Formats: sequence, structure tokens, C-alpha cells
Amino acid sequence: MDRHELHIVEISLLTSEPLPPSLGRAIHALCFHWLATADAALAEQLHNSDLFPFTLVVKPGKTANQLTLRISILQRELLAPLLWGMSQDMGSEITLTNIPCRLGNWVNIQHSTSFAALAQVPSQNTIELQFLSPTSFKQEQVIQPFPLPELVFSSLWRKWNALASKELQLPEIEWQGFTAAYELQTVALKMKGVAEIGAKGWVRYQFPNSTQAQIATTLAHFATFAGVGRKTAMGMGQAKIIQGKL
Repeated sequence: MDRHELHIVEISLLTSEPLPPSLGRAIHALCFHWLATADAALAEQLHNSDLFPFTLVVKPGKTANQLTLRISILQRELLAPLLWGMSQDMGSEITLTNIPCRLGNWVNIQHSTSFAALAQVPSQNTIELQFLSPTSFKQEQVIQPFPLPELVFSSLWRKWNALASKELQLPEIEWQGFTAAYELQTVALKMKGVAEIGAKGWVRYQFPNSTQAQIATTLAHFATFAGVGRKTAMGMGQAKIIQGKL
């Protein structure tokens, strides 16, 4: 087993009929079931925590019945129990939203890295992020669907400092970046009878301050694993940095 803290794992799902879009709570419960199968105390501890150190999303496949479950793990200690729990269902039938599904026979570890490696990525003053699933933020007492730079990078900063080791903690920042360009649409994601509104698309941010640019670049790469904003453990806020387009 590698020593990286950050992992993205994927496993295929073959469904007997198309799954509804309101999968967030179902995949969240499935992941906790796998963790509890391996370590019930660990699953209970995470369930009672304010921070979920993983993100979840179901990616579409070539047909409506062929899907991929993508799980990003933000703590090294969760990888082994999650894989062990998943192994108990591999190649077997499971149920999501009362629809039978067959889980794939193997797990692909698509990507892994460490906090230390991300802290060393070359700085960019211009950063482009793609928001792959509906993304929103809690701003004071309202839900904000527009990914303002201070909301995006403060969200990532909080998660980084909650999970990274002491020597890799990032300083408090009053963000001075701005939005240079964007192409977004608002999308509703159904969750247990409630439509969660969020933004999908891309945004280009600029950071004139070189120190903030370095930290923002690190956090933008972290976004691939951590997600951005609200309900990232239920399919929202999936994001990635766009490389080579600028």
C-alpha cells in the first residue's frame, strides 16, 4: 500500500434500469456501509464528525445502465478499510434507491498523491477550475451558487488545514483574487425531495499577489480530491484544475 494521503478510486456499476438523479444520499450511505463492514467504530466516528474526509459522485458511462462510482479519499487511514468493505460486494448485486445494481469485480486506483507533493506544485497566477457537478456555498444565511474566488479557495483552505499535517498548514488569507472569465450554468440536483441548486462549468481566476497565487495553485490541485463547497460527500462540488488551456 502506498503512503500517499489522497486517493481517487473507481468501480463500475451495472444497473438493471436507469438510476434516478437523486443518488446523493444513497451513495453516501453505501460508502458508510463499506466502512462499517471493515470498522464499525471508525464509521461511527466519521458519521458524528463535521468533516467528511471523502467525496463521492456517480459518473455516467456509455449507456444509462453503465456507471462508475468515484470515491476520493482524503485520509490514508480510510483507504484500507474502504477497500476491504468494497471487496465484500465486488461482483455482487447491491441496491441503490431500490434498484438492483451489480458492482464491478475490481477497483481502479485512478490517482494518488500527498499533501506535501501538492504544496510543491509550480505557482500559477491564472487558474482555471472546472466544476463537474453542481457546486454551491453557504454564504452567511443564504446558499450562493456562483463560485466566487473567496468562497472557492476558503472552502479548500478550511479542508486542507483540517486534514494536512502541522508543518503543511496554510496561513490565514484575505483573498485578493478575482474572476477573469467564466462559462457557467445553474443546475438542480435532486436530494430526497429537495432540489439543490449549484453551478457547473468553468471559471478562470487571477491572483496578482504571488504568495496567494502559490497557495491558490496548491488548493486548486487539491480540489480534484477534496471537492469544493457544500455536500461533496453526496455528489456535489466535484471540481478539477484545467491544465494547458490558458
